[in-house]
Amino acid sequence: MKRTKRVSIPEEVKRAVEAIVERFNRENSARADCYYEAQFQGPYCYLHRADYGRLGPICRLTYTGQMDKWEFAIFKWSSEKYAPNEWMFPGSQFVDGTIEGAMRAGLEAYPV
Repeated sequence: MKRTKRVSIPEEVKRAVEAIVERFNRENSARADCYYEAQFQGPYCYLHRADYGRLGPICRLTYTGQMDKWEFAIFKWSSEKYAPNEWMFPGSQFVDGTIEGAMRAGLEAYPV
């Protein structure tokens, strides 16, 4: 089986993601110590959230070349791994391929 090589996320896409995360934080967080943060590695965007100052993983997004078609994997604390095939969690209805949808899903899956 041939695997598709994933490309790194372009710098302009990283900047766009950071702007989306910043706007989401401004519009959806009433507390300065509760916010999302994006970290990038290769084709992945890791969305971590600070809850009362403590940063932890929420989900991993895989860049597909389109800003509205990110592949989603929720972080499962039970296994301490990202689970791309897990769809039975609170908030899964918000997963729509967008950065905003992933953050909304994270707020439901792991409430502040």
